[in-house]
Amino acid sequence: MPTRFRLSAYQFKGRDYLRVTFRYSFAAKECIKQFPGTRWDPTLGFWHLPDPNHAKGLIRHLREAGYIVSGQGEVEKFRERLAREANPTLLDTYRQFLRGRRYSESTIASYGTMAAQFLEFLGEKPPEKADQTDAEAFLQWLVLERKVSVSTHRQAISALKQLEAFLPACHLEAKGLVSPRKDRKLPGVLGKAEVMRLLQQTRNLKHRTLTALLYGCGLRVGELINLQLAEVDIPRRQLLVRAGKGRKDRRVVLPERLLPLLGDYLTAYAPSRYLAEGRPGQQYSATSIRAFLKANSRRAGILKKVTPHMLRHSYATHLLEQGVDIRYIQELLGHARPETTMVYTHVSRQDLLDIQSPLDLLLPETTPPPDKTTSNLLLSRRGDGF
Repeated sequence: MPTRFRLSAYQFKGRDYLRVTFRYSFAAKECIKQFPGTRWDPTLGFWHLPDPNHAKGLIRHLREAGYIVSGQGEVEKFRERLAREANPTLLDTYRQFLRGRRYSESTIASYGTMAAQFLEFLGEKPPEKADQTDAEAFLQWLVLERKVSVSTHRQAISALKQLEAFLPACHLEAKGLVSPRKDRKLPGVLGKAEVMRLLQQTRNLKHRTLTALLYGCGLRVGELINLQLAEVDIPRRQLLVRAGKGRKDRRVVLPERLLPLLGDYLTAYAPSRYLAEGRPGQQYSATSIRAFLKANSRRAGILKKVTPHMLRHSYATHLLEQGVDIRYIQELLGHARPETTMVYTHVSRQDLLDIQSPLDLLLPETTPPPDKTTSNLLLSRRGDGF
């Protein structure tokens, strides 16, 4: 039976994808690879077509090769929605309004997508007639039907607030919408031995250098891929991070042990503009960084889900454990508020390790010296309680 290809719409972090899924075979993979514009995303784990206007050509290409294709109806709906968003209409003007308020392009993309979903949710109702009941029904739909996360829920409320500011004729009364409380999750970190294993198991020179920079300098992944060669000052052992989060520049220290590795990388790869490049003169992708971290952490036997931001969390936590003042850590990380940096004090609690558990105190008092007749009283046969 011929392989079936399914086309469907997919949304991830405010971006729309035309997803192409199929049961893997080498021939099927080569067939989709031959169609211009198709891309494999290792993070999302599927092939996709960035331009949905080429969907008909892809369907024709697959059918001519003898494959079955389904999902054309969903593709048409997807194209119609993108066409509405692409037209110089209300949404386009809304995005320009956000640019005028100096929001970042990622925020504009997220708010624009959320506003498009709200307008689609309204159906035939003009946006000027939308009220708070519509806004609350939309949020309820997101939570109950779309199963969105708390952060996406909060983002939707922020998008509606800006939409109301942009369109005063509507009566969303977005200030009255209740935002869910943020999740108070502690950041995940790697131990120093785990970081060492990760670096040792990263065999590719470029991947090892980028991993060492993420951990050794506490960079965000966006800061790393935006870093240009002119901003790397090796003689002074400094990196100039321009327009980091919150549009703030800062300097971070290059670890001395990283310099030989960085020198080998620059000699071997000879990047022309950015420190990390995919094609000559073009930025390396964050998706590729996440993909090789996942593969290398698995090879290192690390069970945690290692991400670029986990390496940044590990950098901050290990600095705190070394006794570095929290104010210096705040400056190195580029945090605007000390409260953001203080979360690492909850992760690094060396003082708690000095507190003995009642079990540690109980065992020496009640357990006789280990011998052949009493070993069954111990928690292990080593005689040390474990």
